[in-house]
Amino acid sequence: MGDKVGVRVKRLPNGVGLDLPHYATSGAAGMDVVSAETVSIAPGARHAVATGLALAIPHGYEIQVRPRSGLALKHGITVPNTPGTIDSDYRGELKVILINHGAEPFAIARGDRVAQLVLAPVTQAEWNEVDELDETARGAGGFGSTGGHEKL
Repeated sequence: MGDKVGVRVKRLPNGVGLDLPHYATSGAAGMDVVSAETVSIAPGARHAVATGLALAIPHGYEIQVRPRSGLALKHGITVPNTPGTIDSDYRGELKVILINHGAEPFAIARGDRVAQLVLAPVTQAEWNEVDELDETARGAGGFGSTGGHEKL
């Protein structure tokens, strides 16, 4: 495994007694993060689930918030802005926006795993305006223009 990057974490009062985000296996890319509240999300509804944590992500990194595949498959619970981004200069409480695409209300108990967090490097763009762009085989072809015949 490569080098680890330190992320400072502050446990807020509503996060006392909860596990810090952690990798479930040695090969996991994402860390499980748990809910600091008990809530029910109605079908079609969204909720920003509190985690009881505030972070100091190192400059040059972000944390991506991703859905848990089991919740998505079994219950239709996902992160609507996938991946959500937590910027390195944000210091408020980490909340996970969840949406219920399922047919039944979905109950979340305090301590339940609600999402995955992935620490990722950030490269900022520098825009260079030009009069012309280089030519490519694809050119200006848009959606579906590469000839794929995949079924959606």
